[in-house]
Amino acid sequence: MKILIVSATHFEVMPLLNFLGIALPTKGMNNANIDFEDKDIQVLITGVGMVNTALMMGRYMNTVYDLVINAGVCGAFDKALQLGQVVCVIEDMLCELGAENGEEFITYDQLNLPGEYMFSENTIVSNPKIDSIKKVKGITVNTVHGNEESIQKVKQLFQPDVESMEGAAFFAACSGMKANYIQIRAVSNYVERRDKSKWQMPLAIENLNTFLINFIKENKQ
Repeated sequence: MKILIVSATHFEVMPLLNFLGIALPTKGMNNANIDFEDKDIQVLITGVGMVNTALMMGRYMNTVYDLVINAGVCGAFDKALQLGQVVCVIEDMLCELGAENGEEFITYDQLNLPGEYMFSENTIVSNPKIDSIKKVKGITVNTVHGNEESIQKVKQLFQPDVESMEGAAFFAACSGMKANYIQIRAVSNYVERRDKSKWQMPLAIENLNTFLINFIKENKQ
């Protein structure tokens, strides 16, 4: 089984890289240095943001994979989600794609332009670990939200559960592939006025990587 794990930074998946024996991860494609019997695992570090994600996936994804996983942290709009909680983003959108008309924001679908702005997972992988985590709706942004007015506006327009800077671009890059692809994230903070003292980044990274490592150990083709 050939698996590709895509992450914006090595920081978010460092425990996984250590588990795979990738001692000096670089931007770009990294190959696992440990044999996992029936699994061939690679990790692609793209850099932060949707442009870097799309660029690097276009540059390096020239191999057929059985499963592609986007792994990282996210901010949560939904306060019912716990900090550190691992979630599966099943739908993601480019929420900033649109136009302004004075104070009004015109969403992409209202502009009647060609192209897509909403994307979703594609997987038939049967695994109890994936089934056990909460399925959520995400938005992908260039600027993470930290202003109460803009937070309320995007919640009213799109009703997102979480936000990231890469998710929709990952789905878009995978949309022409025959591979299964999923987005797994852990909540590092709530979407509110920026206060890093409230964030739980180490917990989110620990839980995310524990999930990924156990998934690799347990998943069978």
